[in-house]
Amino acid sequence: MFFYWLSRLYRGLSSPTGRTTPLVWGSLSRNLVLSSQRRIPEFSSFVARTNTCGELRSSHLGQEVTLCGWIQYRRQNTFLVLRDFHGLVQVVIPQDESAASVKKILCEAPVESVVQVSGTVISRPPGQENPKMPTGEIEIKVKTAELLNSCKKLPFEIKDFVKKTEALRLQYRYLDLRSFQMQYNLRLRSQMVMKMREYLCNLHGFVDIETPTLFKRTPGGAKEFVIPSREPGKFYVLPQSPQQFKQLLMVGGLDRYFQVARCYRDEGSRPDRQPEFTQIDIEMSFVDQTGIQSLIEGLLQYSWPSDRDPVVVPFPSMTFAEALASYGTDKPDTRFGMKIVDISNVFRNTEVRFLQDALSKPQGTVKAICIPEGAKYLKRKEIESIRKLAADHFNQEVLPIFLKANQNWNSPVAKFIMEEERLELIRLMEIHEEDVVLLTAGEHRKACSLLGKLRLECADLLEARGVVLRDPALFSFLWVVDFPLFLPKEENPRELESAHHPFTAPHPSDIQLLYTEPEKVRSQHYDLVLNGSEIGGGSIRIHNAELQRYVLAALLKEDVKLLSHLLQALDSGAPPHGGIALGLDRLICLVTGAPSIRDVIAFPKSFRGHDLMSNAPDSIPPEELKPYHIQVSWPADSETEKSPLDHPHHPES
Repeated sequence: MFFYWLSRLYRGLSSPTGRTTPLVWGSLSRNLVLSSQRRIPEFSSFVARTNTCGELRSSHLGQEVTLCGWIQYRRQNTFLVLRDFHGLVQVVIPQDESAASVKKILCEAPVESVVQVSGTVISRPPGQENPKMPTGEIEIKVKTAELLNSCKKLPFEIKDFVKKTEALRLQYRYLDLRSFQMQYNLRLRSQMVMKMREYLCNLHGFVDIETPTLFKRTPGGAKEFVIPSREPGKFYVLPQSPQQFKQLLMVGGLDRYFQVARCYRDEGSRPDRQPEFTQIDIEMSFVDQTGIQSLIEGLLQYSWPSDRDPVVVPFPSMTFAEALASYGTDKPDTRFGMKIVDISNVFRNTEVRFLQDALSKPQGTVKAICIPEGAKYLKRKEIESIRKLAADHFNQEVLPIFLKANQNWNSPVAKFIMEEERLELIRLMEIHEEDVVLLTAGEHRKACSLLGKLRLECADLLEARGVVLRDPALFSFLWVVDFPLFLPKEENPRELESAHHPFTAPHPSDIQLLYTEPEKVRSQHYDLVLNGSEIGGGSIRIHNAELQRYVLAALLKEDVKLLSHLLQALDSGAPPHGGIALGLDRLICLVTGAPSIRDVIAFPKSFRGHDLMSNAPDSIPPEELKPYHIQVSWPADSETEKSPLDHPHHPES
């Protein structure tokens, strides 16, 4: 399967687009013509080889070739398989006396040694062809060989089917990168980024601009990495995103900016997040929400791999309120049903006390999801674990309701459910006899969030039993819009914080609410969701300095001095502008079907944010810290308060 992917990947790289697009800017019109025409890549230009290991076919019979690569394996000192980034080829080890030196090199070199061989492309003997290998009809009759570098014993075999822990893979990442899967992931990533550059720069006039990675602390958002400077008490931080810089570029009249941007957040890794990550960062002037969405739909359609089903545009759209009510999350996976249903009206006159209590409150609701054939696939212990999850993490009760063939209800509340309630529930939720209903009651947002979590948990359980709910070949894009502009702070619900960031513009229809009921204001923020993962987010920005100052000072209680440079810029003739950032790592992870973004990043950090290969972060001797006017304060429970040189891996050894 990998070779099929690889051939399609290179075919995509080499197929010409047949389009040349001139971009004309004023007086440069005679000189500046940018072309998106592509040619077949020359993988053997500038180097000692004539061909790659994966490209030789029957059409090359009789050709004299020189190949370079790694010894994949050897069989009976008669054949060896040579590997490079492009694939595998079989090499025949000469057995005659005149080639004894060549035989010695190829037979004695350890597996994974690097060799160069020269010889003739010949047909494999009849019946010995290997249809599983693209090069399986031919082999190389070697004339000369050179050992370029011998390999010592490795901590694991370079074969995709050999199981390796992630920690071992990260510790020896330079070896893990030799695997076909990592080669495929990183090359596909490169191809998609190149197509994105082509689409943005060549076809739509964007300017690729690098922004600083040493910046200042800014209010709100995730934790930032702090970088000491040589000025006492002064620090840089690494930016969470180029947010302020991209807005300042719009004030500067650049009009259309993008960047493959490195971003940093001082928080631990998760399967879809790590401390340093990459965004396709975009900003435009004189644009509205629809314009940004159309741009991104075209960008993904243009850069999408040719061996996947084409991207269909426009993407469907859903408000934040609709997403929460139907899926219990702002990033719904729309590849399968099991939607949340409000069944409050069914139980208006219920005798069940738990439901009565919920419905008596102002925001009280009764909601449910239907698990198709849940009675057939879910075990009692799994139902109990679902109920425990609801109690432990949401402080909510969940009632499982089973409908048996004889129409009896088998649940703790069965005897209290009246016949008309039962029939209305069956009708409203389209329940079949093997289905299981999970019912909960409480405040709208809390009940929806719980059922949204249980919806995904149950999908995992059903798929573990062989039920196909989420087609891995299906890519279901969705825009989520009309988010709230502010949320109550967790630590103090009477104060507000930005739902996304403080530069997001309010919805035009809600601007007056900013001054009366700011908690009800919708934002011009939009998220792009793919298969239940947020892969992008952006907004139309506040371009009026007075409005931005009011949001920061009056509503968010932030120190506006920290953003005086931005406020001055907005007062200097800032155009209306907006943008978006796509999470490149997360997008490529979903496209390749990788289990973690660490499988699509060349040198990722571990789950705890460490580089296991180089052992970063590492200690620095006190004398090297002096120029920065800082010193280490060791935790009180450390065994002894020695210098960092005495604790090479402290405090997380």
